Amino acid sequence: MYRRSIRYLPFVKDGGLLSYGVDPVDLWRRAATCVDHILRGAKPGDLPVQLPTKFEMVVNLRIAKALECCVPLSIRADETIE
Repeated sequence: MYRRSIRYLPFVKDGGLLSYGVDPVDLWRRAATCVDHILRGAKPGDLPVQLPTKFEMVVNLRIAKALECCVPLSIRADETIE
């Protein structure tokens, strides 16, 4: 199985509290699907606009503690840094 890399992890490792952004692998897959439809003869203007549906979140709990922020356990981060 493919293990995706979290693109925004370096920002949080360098001292950021939280990072939340689009999953680029999902965007590339969607773009490939659009290209496939176009190569099969579909007009680009006829393709529906697709919005991102997958996002990545990274939380730095060490920084949260230093800032005296309470990070709820209900937050489902893809990765946490302690």
